[in-house]
Amino acid sequence: MNANTSFGFFGQRRFFPLFSTQFLGAFNDNLLKTAIVVLISYHGLAVGGLPPEQLVNLAAGVFILPFFLFSATAGKLSERVDKAGLARAVKLVEIAIMVLAGAGFFLHSAPLLLSSLFLMGVHSTFFGPLKYSVLPQHLPAHELVGGNGLIEMGTFLAILLGQIGGSLMVDGGPWLMAGATFATAALGYLASRAIPPAPATNPGLALSFNVWRDSVGLMKAAWAQREVRSAMLGISWFWLLGAVYTTQLPTFTRLHLGGDATVYTLGLALFSVGIGAGSIACAKLSRGKLELGLVLVGGAGMTVFGADLALSAFARNGHALVGLADFLAQPRHWRALADIALLGFFGGFFTVPLYTWLQTAAPEHFRSQAIAANNILNGCYMVGSAVASAVLLALFDNIAILFLAVALANVAALWHLTAGSPTLREASASWWRRRGWRG
Repeated sequence: MNANTSFGFFGQRRFFPLFSTQFLGAFNDNLLKTAIVVLISYHGLAVGGLPPEQLVNLAAGVFILPFFLFSATAGKLSERVDKAGLARAVKLVEIAIMVLAGAGFFLHSAPLLLSSLFLMGVHSTFFGPLKYSVLPQHLPAHELVGGNGLIEMGTFLAILLGQIGGSLMVDGGPWLMAGATFATAALGYLASRAIPPAPATNPGLALSFNVWRDSVGLMKAAWAQREVRSAMLGISWFWLLGAVYTTQLPTFTRLHLGGDATVYTLGLALFSVGIGAGSIACAKLSRGKLELGLVLVGGAGMTVFGADLALSAFARNGHALVGLADFLAQPRHWRALADIALLGFFGGFFTVPLYTWLQTAAPEHFRSQAIAANNILNGCYMVGSAVASAVLLALFDNIAILFLAVALANVAALWHLTAGSPTLREASASWWRRRGWRG
């Protein structure tokens, strides 16, 4: 097999410990978040007299808030110190956070659990910049796309497994919830100890505690670099789409597909596995090179299958909800399931080249900060997705219309992304020419 298309580095020390650390961290994030949501929704976890739906929204906001507050500091710190050492420190903090969460589980305390969720958001804020910026220090250029593909695959599988595990472990009581989250954090720390050294890329960078000034300055610095800006816009648009689909999928499954919670779980699994498969397929097709032409292939696929998903179940279901076996027994439902899987698959095509582009376009001394700026922009787009979804649903009260609007908006987003980046236009044209299309 061509070395450029293999993943032979996967089991090596320069990649596998980082992959394992990232996988376990994403898994634990979702294990904790989902358990808290289930406790709020079904087991009476409450604080301040807030109704469950508001408390669930508060929990989501508590987790994402640190990305806005601390991303600039996290990016600077990742440039200033050895990234392997920083990863171990972050993972030690995660163990302490899980002790706090364990107390929250035993005491059935919403304040303790929400505090632990906020701190896990801080943990993820500081781990995010280093996990992507360390890859170019450990992988040569021809392995970078493959490394990003594996990281994306692992992330979405970890999210899926964490969500499923978090919902199931609540029935096991506080011992299981506390034990599972603590054990996962401990395994993450052990994995991080094997990450090879990754020396500081900007050791003289000054740290500051002025969050607003640092964040604004970081965004200005990233925005001034055209290719960094374009990669950030593309990645953030992907997270906007993902936020819309994953947030609305449970209700869409119930109101439009007529399926119960088991059908929703299958849909979520298909979406997550689709992204993982698409990420790996993109890396294989790239053959060790950054192929930005695949961004537009992925974007086109997301538009086609996102629109078809909306059209496949445009009207609301008027019958009683059915379980997984009965749902699968009706061939008319297979179309929607295929759309969900292919939507995720082409999402993998879309995002992997963009992350690689961001890593390679940013100067080495600014790479971690570019990832941190991207995280801030991701958060803004995800908040924007929630606001836009609320407005469209208030106007039309139909999730299929929301999905169709998002699929059509994706066309405009792709045009804007391409128009703003000569590099993306030229790379895309070159990719198509090499495949015999002359236009």
